[in-house]
Amino acid sequence: MLMLSADHIPFMGQGADASVQFQQEFPLSRLLRHRRRAAEATALGTRAFVSRAGLDVERDAARAFFMLDERRRISAVLDEQLALTAKLVAATMARFSSGRAAQGDVLQAQSAQARLRAERRALDAEIRGAEAMLRAALALPQETLIPPLASVPSQTPPLPAAALTQAALGRRPELSMMRAEQQRAQADVDVMRSMYFPMGFVRTGPAYTMADGAGWMLMFGLSLPVWRGRLRAGVAEAHAMVQMADADLQAMTVMITGEAAAAREAVAAAQARLGAIQQEVLPLSQKGTQSQLAGYAAGQVPLASSLLAFTQLLEARMDEVMAQVNLGLAWARLRRAIGVSTDAEGNP
Repeated sequence: MLMLSADHIPFMGQGADASVQFQQEFPLSRLLRHRRRAAEATALGTRAFVSRAGLDVERDAARAFFMLDERRRISAVLDEQLALTAKLVAATMARFSSGRAAQGDVLQAQSAQARLRAERRALDAEIRGAEAMLRAALALPQETLIPPLASVPSQTPPLPAAALTQAALGRRPELSMMRAEQQRAQADVDVMRSMYFPMGFVRTGPAYTMADGAGWMLMFGLSLPVWRGRLRAGVAEAHAMVQMADADLQAMTVMITGEAAAAREAVAAAQARLGAIQQEVLPLSQKGTQSQLAGYAAGQVPLASSLLAFTQLLEARMDEVMAQVNLGLAWARLRRAIGVSTDAEGNP
C-alpha cells in the first residue's frame, strides 16, 4: 500500500509536515500456504471440468455419427428391398399376362413397391439432416463432404465388471472434480484457522517536518483478531463444507460404480441381440422370402404369403440395423462411463 500523508499544515502557511509511506502486511501464520493449496485445488478441479466437457463432446459426436450410420444403413436395406419387390412385381405381371393371377395381385405388389419408394425418398432428406448434425458435432463447415462410414461395432466381450469399475474410479473426471473440491474445502478450513493468528505490517518511507527537516520513518504493527466468535463461525462453516464435499464424493463414487456396471451389461445385451438376429432371424427370413417368391412365381403360394415374407424380411433387416447402431452406442456409453476416450481405431 502506498500512502501520501500531510500530517500538519499550519493555517499561517510556512511549510507542512508530510510523508510518503509504503506499507506491507504479512501473516504470522501459514495463511498464504493454505490459500495456495486452495487455489491449486481449484485449478485441478477446473482441469477435470475441461476433461469432462471433452468426453461429453466426444459422446455427442458419437451419437451424431451413429445417427447418420443408421440412416445410411436403412437406405441400403430399402434399396435391397426395392430390388426384391421389383422381382415380385415382375412375377405378378407375368402371371397376370398368362391369366394365372388377378389384376389385384399386380396392384398390391405395385402398392408395396410405391410405399418403399416413398420411404426411400423421405430417407434422403433424413440422411442430409443427419450429415448436418455430424458436421456440427465435429465443428466442420456445412459444405464438408461426409464420406462413407466404416462402422463395425466390436463383438469382443467387454472386460469384467470389477476391472471396468476400477478403471472408472481412476479415470472419471467427475471424481477428480469432487476430490479437488474436497481438497479445496480442507484448505479453506486451514485458512480460517489461520485467521486466529495476528497479521503483522511494516510501514516505512521518507518524511519531512518543519522542525527537523527531511528524514525517514519506520513503523511495525500487529492486527489482533479480537472477535473470536466470528472466527469460530467461519471455521465451523468451513468444516461443514468439508463434510458436504465428502458426502458428494461418496455419492459420486456409488453412482459411477453403478454406471460402469450398467453400461457393461448394456454392451453385453446389445451383442447378444445382434448375434441372434444375424445368426438366426435374418438367415431364416431371407430363405423364407426367396422360397415365397419362387413359390408365387410357380403358382404354388398366394400373393399375401409373399408380401408377408417380404415384410418379415424388411423387419429383420431393420432390426439388424438398429441392433448394430445400438451396439455402437452402447460401446460409446461404456467408454463415457469409465472415462476413456476413443482411440484411432474406434475401440475403448
